[in-house]
Amino acid sequence: MLRVLWRLTRGYRLRPWQSPYLRWRIETYSGLDARSIGFGAFWAFAWRERGNLLRYLRWAGRMSGKPELEHSPRSDAGSELREAKRPFPIIGRR
Repeated sequence: MLRVLWRLTRGYRLRPWQSPYLRWRIETYSGLDARSIGFGAFWAFAWRERGNLLRYLRWAGRMSGKPELEHSPRSDAGSELREAKRPFPIIGRR
């Protein structure tokens, strides 16, 4: 959870209300204008939505620990599996 928070505040750790990314996220979540989000509006939002923010940070922390492709084909799968994913057959291939 802290790792996610550390990543999200990169470059703005001591002043997260100035982060363009966090301001954009707050704007899309709450409808506040990103240009109007300052110190007070940021912390008011964070306090009002603290439960949802903590739930999101926990979820994002769990997701960041998982591999990106859980259902990728095994490396020992036959070439027919790789060939089946191609949209067009390769001409002249045996």
